[in-house]
Amino acid sequence: MSAERGSPTDFLQYLSSGCIGSPRSRNAHTSVYVVLEEIAADKWRGVAHNRSTMSSLFDLSGEVAVVIGATGVLGGGLADGLGAAGAKVAVVGRNQERGEARAKVISEAGGTAKFFSADASDRASVAKAREAISAEFGGATILVNAAGGNDPKVTVTAERNFESIVADDWRAAFDLNLVGGALIPCQEFGPAMCAAGKGSIINIASVSAHLPLSRVVAYSSAKAAVLNLTQFLAREWASKGVRVNSITPGFFPAEQNRKLLFNDDGSPTARTQSIWGHTPMNRFGQAEELIGACVFLASPKAASFVTGIDLRVDGGFLSQTI
Repeated sequence: MSAERGSPTDFLQYLSSGCIGSPRSRNAHTSVYVVLEEIAADKWRGVAHNRSTMSSLFDLSGEVAVVIGATGVLGGGLADGLGAAGAKVAVVGRNQERGEARAKVISEAGGTAKFFSADASDRASVAKAREAISAEFGGATILVNAAGGNDPKVTVTAERNFESIVADDWRAAFDLNLVGGALIPCQEFGPAMCAAGKGSIINIASVSAHLPLSRVVAYSSAKAAVLNLTQFLAREWASKGVRVNSITPGFFPAEQNRKLLFNDDGSPTARTQSIWGHTPMNRFGQAEELIGACVFLASPKAASFVTGIDLRVDGGFLSQTI
């Protein structure tokens, strides 16, 4: 019998059917009927309680979520999801137009959000944004580090081999994906979370952090460092009530990789065909498919004993073999 149908009386009839006949028509079973009715009522109260408990596991009401890189496709999608789950969302990034547009989308959907300008690789800029967020929403309890991307200057091509990559360009890629992508935001927001005794930090990694993909060598190296930093901070801050985890997205078309995945006419490149062939689900992911993982890791109830993990949302890419 479905828990979503009927009433305690229906449940009573379900329990008694085929066992003792119709208790209403048999006085001898009046006491049995009363007992069964009490059991039925308790059962329905239990179902309602369980539903409420399950719902509250992922309720982020009262939380303040800072999403750095929310001006991008993936970060923006995560900001939408956190807002829908009840968190107040600080949309952080460099592009004011996209940031304000994202905050508007969240607000119009019934959430609370505001754009805060910051360059994630500039500590003074991040510190200024942290102070503004705290004044507007209160201290951050959730930090999502979604800033980053690949730079064509450190991408290996037929015209640019590995040996020709300039060290300054390599450092810039690490500044973008490791320093701005995790280090500085964690340095700025983490200590306040530790002092408050609670918080969840979610770093965005990459499948290339696990398997060094061809061409994007600097990006892969930086994202591998993000995984290592995530585990380090998980160990260091666990005793202070702060959980630190990462999400590894599979291949999600976004601004930083679109030129690698699609030709100018919109057709898939040979690289895309190779990716699909290596992904058991045989497709790219959609930004909204990351939301569930993010809300889970952000929730102080659903993921209260979860820290130091990397949650893969990759369509099976890292499980594929020959």
